[in-house]
Amino acid sequence: MHDIEPFYNWRHLYTAEDDELSPFYGREYSEFTFTNTVYNYYVHPQWDEFGSRNLYLKILFSDYQFNFAIIEVLGEWNDCIENDIMTLKRDVIDIMISNGINKFILITENVMNFHSSDDCYYEEWWDDIRDDGGWIVSLNMPEQTRQEFERAHLDHYVHLLDIEKWRTYQPQHLYNMVDNVMMRRLE
Repeated sequence: MHDIEPFYNWRHLYTAEDDELSPFYGREYSEFTFTNTVYNYYVHPQWDEFGSRNLYLKILFSDYQFNFAIIEVLGEWNDCIENDIMTLKRDVIDIMISNGINKFILITENVMNFHSSDDCYYEEWWDDIRDDGGWIVSLNMPEQTRQEFERAHLDHYVHLLDIEKWRTYQPQHLYNMVDNVMMRRLE
């Protein structure tokens, strides 16, 4: 786990710690001190802790003109015991929505497990953004995680897409691809 870094090829375009509107504005990182863990496995220090014990994220890009954010997620997403969706919604997403972000691309290829509870916070998130043309997309969720997500019917709120080579795109191009798919789906 400690060698899985957040995607870094867009850092010349955006860093959440330098964005005054970001929930992680002003954060400082160490390249050498590993303190956060998913269970007993250390995670790379570039991942942002947001209040969950086993789930971390990195805001890879935010665009306030086009109202979208790309967020990479790592770890175990546990709504059943930890209520990770509530923590994510209250401590990260609500701040982003209040600053105009209404389209969210969640890179979830490193979400190893998912444990569902109810869908209240997903529904709230969806209700907060849908009237403004917003959407939530999970990109490249692993099959076992995807099955649990679909079993809980959370795909009514978070659309599941696969784009294998997303790292080869610039953020605006990735957003345009996802937005085109979502415009067709939501019509």
